[in-house]
Amino acid sequence: MEAEIADDLATQASTLPHQRRLKLRSLRMRTFIPYFFLTPAILLFILFFAVPVGYAVWQSLFQIHRDALGLSAPTQVFAGLANYQRAITDPDLYQGFGRVLLYGLIEVPTMLVLAVFFALLLDSAATHARARAFFRITFFLPYAIPGVIAVYIWGYLYTPQLSPITQVLTLLHLGGPDFLGPSSVLWSIGNIAIWGGTGYQVLVIFSTLQAISPNLYEAARIDGCSEWQIAWFIKLRMILPAVALISMFSVIGALQLFAEPMLLGSLSSSITSSFTPNMYLYKTALDGGNYSYAAALSIVWALLTSFFSFSVLRFSRKRTGV
Repeated sequence: MEAEIADDLATQASTLPHQRRLKLRSLRMRTFIPYFFLTPAILLFILFFAVPVGYAVWQSLFQIHRDALGLSAPTQVFAGLANYQRAITDPDLYQGFGRVLLYGLIEVPTMLVLAVFFALLLDSAATHARARAFFRITFFLPYAIPGVIAVYIWGYLYTPQLSPITQVLTLLHLGGPDFLGPSSVLWSIGNIAIWGGTGYQVLVIFSTLQAISPNLYEAARIDGCSEWQIAWFIKLRMILPAVALISMFSVIGALQLFAEPMLLGSLSSSITSSFTPNMYLYKTALDGGNYSYAAALSIVWALLTSFFSFSVLRFSRKRTGV
């Protein structure tokens, strides 16, 4: 009997290290698996974000020196922070910044108000399947049109010699507005952005509304709340996180304004090569060939964009409590 007990104890003692090794191996595998799945994303982040940003920072520390007579090839010399000193005092950069800031102050709130209104309208018709499908397609269709095509369509409508809007107003002796003139071209660009981007925001807010439990509405109706009170006190409160998110994206999009003025530039002399900061960067790098200064401008502009974007997000979180 004692021999059997001794054998059992010896067997258990021999299996304990093996079990511990299995547990350690399992723990290591569970620790390693998340990093294994994150590896592709980390590699893409390094390859397409960290490396380009690092190269831009490195490039911004140099300057191109050209021979006054143009007899020798341009040389690249280390300049330290000279490009940044020039960038933060560049009037063209800040004039473009003023335009996109004014553009964003009008475009972002207008788009948000329209998106919330149409999303609430769409949610009120959610019980009718045909109406819901029709409005969803109608709101999303402008966003589905490629941006280049949308700009050229609106460019046709803005051109005085071609625009049917101008022709109708002329027939009515009302005078056709100059949509591409110096005082109106920025708002014409804003109209294109609002027309094309509102549909996407409508769908985001509408999806948030659809996620609200119907029991909440039923309880409010039992308590005597009207549909207006439900929309104001329940629906608007519940979509605030989505509104905060799309507000930040809208601010980023406004500050990165490029495609619309770039394409309309051939139709309007009011749009210069430094109309927006991104256009100025494009001109400096590709047309002027000054990649070092363009890199410094891009770093400064990226920092300004990040500052405004996170400021809007922080303000929205304080207001919404999320």
